[in-house]
Amino acid sequence: GLIAELTDRLARLSPPAAEKRPCTLANFGPEIVYDPDAAQVVMFEMLEEAGVIRGYQASLDRDEVGLGLTVFVGVKVERHNDEQAEAFRLAVTALPEVVSAFLVSGESDFLLQVVVPDLRAYDRFLTECLLPLPGVSDIRSNFAIHTVKTPGALPLGHLPL
Repeated sequence: GLIAELTDRLARLSPPAAEKRPCTLANFGPEIVYDPDAAQVVMFEMLEEAGVIRGYQASLDRDEVGLGLTVFVGVKVERHNDEQAEAFRLAVTALPEVVSAFLVSGESDFLLQVVVPDLRAYDRFLTECLLPLPGVSDIRSNFAIHTVKTPGALPLGHLPL
């Protein structure tokens, strides 16, 4: 699997295990140039190739870039079937204001996270972009009052590293 391949490739960057010495530059000898970042580079390349890392992005302060309103939008679609859901999914992914979208269970069929500058911009987005989408039968908007925690690192403690 991916973990075994990663371990194998990282092992090839280290001095021979038979030497049983701490990993220092002196252990490598003059014929080997050791790049302390090489293991990290190999790891990131493998994770990218495997599709585990899907991309990189900067974490921006939404207020500082003029996107002060975050809205969690529950959307119901008519006759929730594959064709209707796919049409809605395709339309939603094209909207830059929608920063995340989920197919959910419960009262709504989809839960969207929308960021816009202000309430007026959300009103425009709602009436011009969301309501006209295929199959929309109901929309419930929940406005974020204060951000407690923003998306961060995934909890990977369960992986056998």
